[in-house]
Amino acid sequence: MAGSGRKSAGHPAKPLDQFMPSITREEVAHLARLARIELTDAELDHLAPQLDQIITLVGQVSQVAADDIPPTSHALPLTNVMREDVNVPCLTPEQALSGAPAAEEQRFRVPRILEED
Repeated sequence: MAGSGRKSAGHPAKPLDQFMPSITREEVAHLARLARIELTDAELDHLAPQLDQIITLVGQVSQVAADDIPPTSHALPLTNVMREDVNVPCLTPEQALSGAPAAEEQRFRVPRILEED
């Protein structure tokens, strides 16, 4: 599919290598140093082709994006279903604490797990 020649609305098709150049092992090493991430030679050898593939795929997405298609976060439109906020009676403190093994000052009493300083 690379270089398929598809055109987006109003933009001539470009080969993918014109969108983003390949990322090199040295560039990955430089980015890792900037991010203060220590990578081994094996990790650099493993990550460079993966990052290059990601950049290529982003270029493909950019190539087919059309100006007449609005950006979306979901394929289907989403609508929040909200109910009307209605006050309803709730439990009294006594009712809420009635099944508790221990209560104190209208609160559940639980064993202390942290020491105070």
